[in-house]
Amino acid sequence: MTKNYSLMVHGGAGALNHLTTNKLRVRYLESIRYVLEYGREMLEMGASAVEVAEKCAASLEDDPLFNAGNGSVLNEDGHVEMDAAIMDGHNLAAGAVAGVHNITNPITLARLVMTKSDHVMFSGEGAMRFADLCGVEHMPDHYFITQERIKQLEKAKLAGKMILDHDETDSQDAEKYGTIGAVARDINGNLAAATSTGGIVNKHLGRVGDSPLIGAGVYADNETCAVSTTGYGEDFMRTVLSKTISDFVYLKDFNAQQAAEAGLQYLVKKVNGRGGFIIIDKNGQCSSGYTTKKLVHGWIEQSGETVCSF
Repeated sequence: MTKNYSLMVHGGAGALNHLTTNKLRVRYLESIRYVLEYGREMLEMGASAVEVAEKCAASLEDDPLFNAGNGSVLNEDGHVEMDAAIMDGHNLAAGAVAGVHNITNPITLARLVMTKSDHVMFSGEGAMRFADLCGVEHMPDHYFITQERIKQLEKAKLAGKMILDHDETDSQDAEKYGTIGAVARDINGNLAAATSTGGIVNKHLGRVGDSPLIGAGVYADNETCAVSTTGYGEDFMRTVLSKTISDFVYLKDFNAQQAAEAGLQYLVKKVNGRGGFIIIDKNGQCSSGYTTKKLVHGWIEQSGETVCSF
């Protein structure tokens, strides 16, 4: 056992042109810092990496600042469809849900899929039925849909396209938000990763991105690393990026920074991918990579200070 623990969280990657005022920057930084300190308390008390990853992700889902849970982006029909996944690096157990609605914390439902079923993923009505069987908390539509999201959908429809939540628009002061994720290494050396999202603005009904796909939007293995991604999901699906990054650690014995650099190069070379990711390796080293202008994220490396960054 080691006393060291590490934790990283992210709130999306993109242009983030809306962060033109100090007030907005402070809102993002305060939210990320709060979640990191919340996770630190859990880790210091001996909580498992998978528990911390879930709870930190759930806390970010509860914050309408981000594109997950409360405040998720809207699909072409003006509805919320959420995806989430979680993975335990100790035994490669994983759980995921896709296309769910009215679930307060999709990441909690994903963990229940991992622990209370014989499967890895449920989607649509099957996921909703499983949620009912587990007694998962539901909320009405108005809890998830914000005025900012309605305006964002209207702009996307006027432009006639789907847009990443953090994409540049003609409005420099528009509120934007982002997919969320958390990766952790506990005091026993176990790794875990969690990712949750509302998807892409104005996405087609039933579209599923990388977030709930093990190996694409999330991956964790005690022998390698824990990874959570954010961005244009199709790019991460085609490159199976989270598992690819893990393979760099496994096959080449890369540390977190080396694996992040290699993963970023692979993403760009293969599909010129848009987005980013966070990673904690088996030794608790933290790193990140992104092809966008910014990545909202923060970290606690090996029980050290709390750092937040764009």
